[in-house]
Amino acid sequence: MAVFKLPDLGEGLTEAEIVSWHVAVGDTVKVDQTVVEVETAKASVEVPVPFAGRVATLHGAAGEVLTVGSPLITVAEAADFTEPGVVTPEGSGNVLIGYGTPAAQGRRTRRARGARPAAAPTPSTSDRKRVVSPLVRQLARKSGVDLQALAGTGTDGIVSRADVERAIAALTESTAVTESTTQPAAAQFEGDQRIPLRGLRKTVADKLTRSRREIPEATVWVDVDATELLRLRAALNADPDVPKISLLALFARFTVAGLQRFPELNSRVEGDEIVLSKAIHLGFAAQTDRGLVVPVLRDAHTRSVEDLSAALAERTGAARGGALAPADLTGGTFTVNNYGVFGVDGSAAIINHPEVAILGIGRIIDRPWIVGGEVRARSITELTLAFDHRVCDGAVAGGFLRFVADCVENPLRLLRSL
Repeated sequence: MAVFKLPDLGEGLTEAEIVSWHVAVGDTVKVDQTVVEVETAKASVEVPVPFAGRVATLHGAAGEVLTVGSPLITVAEAADFTEPGVVTPEGSGNVLIGYGTPAAQGRRTRRARGARPAAAPTPSTSDRKRVVSPLVRQLARKSGVDLQALAGTGTDGIVSRADVERAIAALTESTAVTESTTQPAAAQFEGDQRIPLRGLRKTVADKLTRSRREIPEATVWVDVDATELLRLRAALNADPDVPKISLLALFARFTVAGLQRFPELNSRVEGDEIVLSKAIHLGFAAQTDRGLVVPVLRDAHTRSVEDLSAALAERTGAARGGALAPADLTGGTFTVNNYGVFGVDGSAAIINHPEVAILGIGRIIDRPWIVGGEVRARSITELTLAFDHRVCDGAVAGGFLRFVADCVENPLRLLRSL
C-alpha cells in the first residue's frame, strides 16, 4: 500500500478542504493523475497522485478539512508500480498542480464551470438542476434549502453558493418572524444558522481585521466627469475585428501612470521603514462564489491598455472558475476596486494589507453637471482613495487622485503622453 499525504500547499497554508473526489475506491489511477480538488484559504487546487495502482482508501469526504501531512489517498500497488524517487525537474513528486515541478505546472488545467466530473445524485440534486459544487449541495442539505425551488444565477443556470445563501437568509428571516410570536425571546436563537468562518472567507476576514488594526487609514474622494472617457472607449471598440477594451483596463492604465508619478502609494511599511516597490503589481477586486478575491497583474507598468484589458478578463474568468493558484493572489502592491458594478456610488474601502492604498471606482451615472456655465447631463463617477497616512500626507494622496481624475476627464490628451 502506498499512502499519499496532503502535500505542502505553499504560501504558508497548512490545511485544505476537500471539494470533490475525481476517483472512487477501486478505480485504477496513473502517476500524476488528478484525484481530488481541494480548496485552500486562497484558491481551489487540483491534486495529482504520484503513485500508480488501484485506489484502496479515500481519507476524507467532501467538506472535510485536512491538515498538511495527513493521509489523503491510499493506493494499492499495481504490477507496474514504481516508488517515486527524488523529485527532478522532469519528474513527479508530492506536489500540487500549480505549485510543484515545472512539468506538473505545465499540466495545470484551467477549468471552466461545469467541467468537473458529475457527482452521483443526492437527495438535493437532480437532472433538472445544475449544481456544480458539492459544497453548495452540502450547504443546501444542512440548511434545509430545496435546490429545485431555486433559480440559478450562475453560468447556464448553475445554482451558486450565493443563490443558496440568499435562500438561507430568506428562510431564517421568515422563521424568525413566525417564531417571534410564539416563543420566548431567549428561545428565538436556538434555530440560528451557523456557517463556519474558514477557508477563503476566514483569510479575507483576518486580513481586513489586520488592516483596520495596523493602518492609520485616511480617505479622499472626488466626483469626476467620465463622459469623454466613455466616448473614447466607444471609439476604441468601434472596430469589430480588434479585441474590446474594458473600462476597468482604462482605469488601471491611469492608475499605473499615477503610481509612477506618486510612488509613495506603491509601497509597504516594514517596521520603521517605508519600502518603495520598483515594480507595479496591480491587484483588482473580483467577486466570486467563494467570496472576494484579489487577482494580481504583475508588472502592470509594462503593459499596454490592450494587454491590461485581456489580462483582466482572463484573470476574472479564472477567479470565478476557481482556477487561480495562491501565487496569482499574492504579491500585489496596489489594488483597484470597481464596486460600481454593484450599483453603488462610493465606498470606504479597506486597504489590502500590506499595501498602503486602494482606489475605488463607483458607478457611472448621468447627472446634471456645469459645463461652460451651463447645466448639462454628463456621465459622472466617484473615485475614492483610501491611503495609509504613515507613508504620505494629503498632498500626495490628493495629487494622485486628481491625476487619475484628470485622466478620466481628458483621456485622449493624457493617453498620448502615457
